[in-house]
Amino acid sequence: MDIRRIISETLDEILAENGIALTGPLTGEMPLLKTGLDSLGFAVLVIRLEDKLGYDPFVLMAEAVYPRTVDEFMAIYEANQDHAVAT
Repeated sequence: MDIRRIISETLDEILAENGIALTGPLTGEMPLLKTGLDSLGFAVLVIRLEDKLGYDPFVLMAEAVYPRTVDEFMAIYEANQDHAVAT
């Protein structure tokens, strides 16, 4: 499973649905706040990713972590991929 690709595609879908155009390419160093999504948009992203991947890493974490960049966000999913439910 290519988690980074799934996250990128899902993020692109949500941005398009909300009429948000990035000013540049989506990069790993990009701060999440620069994507244009608000807190509701991120909640929708996490819910959709849970549907696609079979887990929500933020629920699984013992200690809350708030990713600042796209790479940090993706790394959280990668670190918890052993919790994925086969679909």
